[in-house]
Amino acid sequence: MQKLKSGLPHLAGRFAWPPVLVRVAVATLLPIMLAACTTVDVLTPVPQDQVGNAAIDPFKDIRFWADEPAAAYAAIEEKRVAKLRAVYGDRFRGKAVPLNYLCISGGGSNGAYGAGFLVGWTAKGTRPQFNGVTGISTGSMLAPMAFLGPKYDDKIKEAYTTTSTEDVAEAQVFSALLGRTAGLADTAPLKKTIARFLTQEMLDEIAVESRKGRVLLIGTTNLESQRPIIWDIGAIAESGHPQALELAREIILASASIPGAFPPVNVGVTVDGKPYNEMHVDGGVTRQVFLYPPTFNPRAIDREIGWRPRRTAYIIRNNKIEPEYAVVKPKVLSVAGRSIDTLIKADGIGDLYRLYAISKRDGIGYNYTSIPASFDGVSKSAFDKVYMTSLYEAGYDAALQSEPWKHTPPGL
Repeated sequence: MQKLKSGLPHLAGRFAWPPVLVRVAVATLLPIMLAACTTVDVLTPVPQDQVGNAAIDPFKDIRFWADEPAAAYAAIEEKRVAKLRAVYGDRFRGKAVPLNYLCISGGGSNGAYGAGFLVGWTAKGTRPQFNGVTGISTGSMLAPMAFLGPKYDDKIKEAYTTTSTEDVAEAQVFSALLGRTAGLADTAPLKKTIARFLTQEMLDEIAVESRKGRVLLIGTTNLESQRPIIWDIGAIAESGHPQALELAREIILASASIPGAFPPVNVGVTVDGKPYNEMHVDGGVTRQVFLYPPTFNPRAIDREIGWRPRRTAYIIRNNKIEPEYAVVKPKVLSVAGRSIDTLIKADGIGDLYRLYAISKRDGIGYNYTSIPASFDGVSKSAFDKVYMTSLYEAGYDAALQSEPWKHTPPGL
């Protein structure tokens, strides 16, 4: 297998090897090689009218759609209230209670910024314990370690300063163009990396914290349905099922599976006992970062528990917010790639506005940080250790500033 080269520069980042490039390559080369083509096996998708009934047996209540109407989340609210009551009883009734949330965006190797920021935040001495942590793409890999607290800071640093491109993927471009694989790169190395940083010991710790009422959520995109899915990793951990660790790792892999560049993750489900397949890809296809669904109502929980919460959201956007000038060659791949990169940047800014609107509506303190415009490092490969180490240090330094957070979306 040839190794990934710098010619696929930001492969694991912003899901930056866009599907349009794959279509261009296939449309150009496939007719030439049609006689040699062997197609990828087609698995049986869930029928359209049964999508909402798909289950992952024997797991229960481990995921939900992120775009449902408000009434659809009533069961989740009830479950949350029951857990909090079981743990705390009436201890918090009538009291002001601080609730802190951490939201980590996608960004591939740019996740080194968020990693450095978290460790610097610990060094500053102001990092709280988070009641909820959410992650998308590279954020899904960082989220479990952030959820478990500063004891995993050394692992965070290791993950984002020592990982190389070879630890993430191996090129299989020729096989992809022949239709033998569903991605330009094989993610077997990424599976091993995820397994190294998400162990059974960690999953057991996540289960303990989940039983206390804390929440760890990871986002993926159901490709057939074009809809975002939120996975409750704590609920998976609490199940104690022998396949729980494998499923959690599979979800993180799916959340980081850049469409076209990486093959999708096929999740086996059942409907009325019949087996089907769901195709999941990078959560960043539908969300760059999330807190909770816009129609979710935390006040319903507040009324039942009787507390007076002081909610604060901290958002780490693993990308630059400001426009970045670059000369674009008048060639189809350069134009398409630059356009998709610009689209993703704009989409990420849109997510910051969406979270701001939710925060204003629900009385949540709003804070976000992003890669400083002054950072001028250049990555020479998909996962360049020199670049990532430099970006990690930039994140660390940013956290130590007297005011590291911005409190309104850019341009507002």
